Amino acid sequence: MRIRIVDAFTDRPFSGNPAGVVLLDTSDSPGSSGSPAAFPDDSWLQKVAAEVNLSETAFAHPLPAGGEADWALRWFTPTTEVDMCGHATLATAHVLHTTGVASGPVRFATRSGVLGAVTGADGDITLDFPTSSLAPAPVPAGLAEALGAEVVAVHDTAAHVGDLVVELRDEAAVRGLTPDHAALRAHSARGVITTARAADPRAGYDFVSRGFFPSVGIDEDPVTGSAHTALAPYWSARLGRDDLTGFQGGARTGLVRTRLRGDRTLLTGRAVTVIDGELHA
Repeated sequence: MRIRIVDAFTDRPFSGNPAGVVLLDTSDSPGSSGSPAAFPDDSWLQKVAAEVNLSETAFAHPLPAGGEADWALRWFTPTTEVDMCGHATLATAHVLHTTGVASGPVRFATRSGVLGAVTGADGDITLDFPTSSLAPAPVPAGLAEALGAEVVAVHDTAAHVGDLVVELRDEAAVRGLTPDHAALRAHSARGVITTARAADPRAGYDFVSRGFFPSVGIDEDPVTGSAHTALAPYWSARLGRDDLTGFQGGARTGLVRTRLRGDRTLLTGRAVTVIDGELHA
């Protein structure tokens, strides 16, 4: 069984957000007459994700032809399964197309419903995800101290991905964060997304962000696709445009192009495979 490490939301190795990708029983393609694969035991999936030790490892298997989706897809951090993951979905779509397993649009059945992925001739991959709802919230006691920065505004996405979107004073404040990860665990079900308007939009992006997810075993996620389902409506409302580009990252960085379409958000980026190996366990 092959396992790949793919850097997502980047066109260069060793940047963006790395994800593990495992395609299960790919000999039974969605259009074949054979029986599709099923997921192995959850304990095995979790052990593989812990061994890979990246923010997420994606596992996918083909589904019978004619249904609402082509592949079943699940995502695991080193410690738990998550409901939504953008960069590992993009990485999976990249593997499906670069290996010739799939062509054309791909639909994934997930814990967050059916998610689409379309790969363009130029290598761009566009994901179709549900838009996260945003509810204004008071600044939780201790949040500014945990971040080590002044908080401008807080919005909650608990009804969808379970993150807090926290606006900071400016781009420099976001880039300079050195948060107390243990203290951040108390402030959201999944993560804390810090964000600010770009200091200079001529740099090629409209807003910046960093994502911290100690509650699910990830201190910082380099480029979080799912977070942009909340960042897109947040910044589109402030900047007056539905098409934006977000820059995310601390040590590793990447770009996510967003297009707000009502209750759906399109996330576009590129990916590159950096490791292609054999899983023996």
